[in-house]
This record gives sequence, structure tokens and C-alpha cells, in this order.
Amino acid sequence: MDENNIITPKHSKIRIVFIEDYQLVRVGIASYLDGTEGIEIVAQSDTAEQGMRYIEQYHPDLVLMDLGLPGMNGIEATRIIKDKFPKINVIILTSHELEESVIAALGAGANAYCLKDIPSKRLVEVIHSVMDGAAWLDPAIAQVALSVFVDNKVPHVAATAEAEHVPLGERERDVLRLLTLGKNNNEIAEELHVSVHTIKSHVSAILQKLSVHDRVQAAVKAVTAGLVTLDS
Repeated sequence: MDENNIITPKHSKIRIVFIEDYQLVRVGIASYLDGTEGIEIVAQSDTAEQGMRYIEQYHPDLVLMDLGLPGMNGIEATRIIKDKFPKINVIILTSHELEESVIAALGAGANAYCLKDIPSKRLVEVIHSVMDGAAWLDPAIAQVALSVFVDNKVPHVAATAEAEHVPLGERERDVLRLLTLGKNNNEIAEELHVSVHTIKSHVSAILQKLSVHDRVQAAVKAVTAGLVTLDS
């Protein structure tokens, strides 16, 4: 790996290690991000193995990770990072929309999942959102993941430690489960015998408490975190 890919830290910024094997993609995105206020690319790598060494050296705030890497892939690398450095955020930046890739990524512990065609400004927003504690899923990825759960290909997800710390009320969990099953506000209101206005209020509160931006992201997070199950 070219030592020129190591950049001297400037401090007081979101410090990122970028792992991507396609040089044009990596250099282009890194150049944009490094020129953005509040963000610093401290190192770039074209392999996960080298990226791991940079992570140990720089202890960044965030890792921007490709999935399809030579040698160790991005999913394996993400699992290792989250195990060794749980405070480091990981954003997966991928061109893969295959079902198996999405589900594997969801289980790897990354904080956000973006497709490579994400607008540059939106990627910056996602980075800041993740650093503020939110989770983010590209809508295209979220739709694939949600379809897997709704089709019962993953019939049961056990509750995780995260589930115990999400302050959802009993009625909010009812709404979340129905939302995860793909029901709209009118259908949820009818099933729970309340007004649509009440359901809208519950959905708004759920999105805020789960730190997600839309219903699909809420549904995926609900299942992956064990907040709801779809086996009954």
C-alpha cells in the first residue's frame, strides 16, 4: 500500500479510514469528503487487511467500508472491527443489492448501509447522522432486507441487548410490529381500533426513538434488533 495514502490528522474532525479497492471510486469519494468541513480522511486502503492496520494505528471515529474486497471481504472486516473496536462506527458503501449480501451486512454490526450511487451531500449527512448515534439504511437496501423478513425467510430473530434499551411503549411496539408486516397507517388504525391520527403520532415517536428516517428503516431495525418477531 502506498504510504502516500496515509494523511496526517488535523484533529477536531470526524476521522475516517476508507477501505475500497477501486482506486477511482476511493480517490473520488475521499477527495470530496476530505474537502468537506468537519471530516478528515486519515487513511485509505484497497484491502481490509491493510485497513485494519490503519484502524489500529489511527483509531478513527468511523470506517467507510466496501463489501467486495480482495482477500478479507467487508462483512468479515466489519465483524472484526465491531468486536475489537465497538466504539468505531462503520458505514458500508456497496454496489451489492443481492439478498444474501444485504442480510449478511445487516448481521455484521455496521451502523449504516449505503449504495455507491448515493449523492455526495447525502453521504455527508449519513456520516454526521451515524456519529450522532443514528442508524441509516439506503432505501433500496432496506426494501430488500424487509422483503426477506416479511417473506419469513428469517422466521424469528431473538431479542438483542439493544432491544432492552429502546424505550418503546406497549402500544408503540404493537404499531411497530404491524408496520414491519407492511401495513399502512389506515390498516394499523383499523386493527388497533384507534384513529389514523393516533397511529401517525405513534409512528413519528417510533422513528425518533429508533433514530431512523423512515418506516422501512424502522422495520428493518426492529427485526434485526429483536424488537419484534414475525413468527406469530
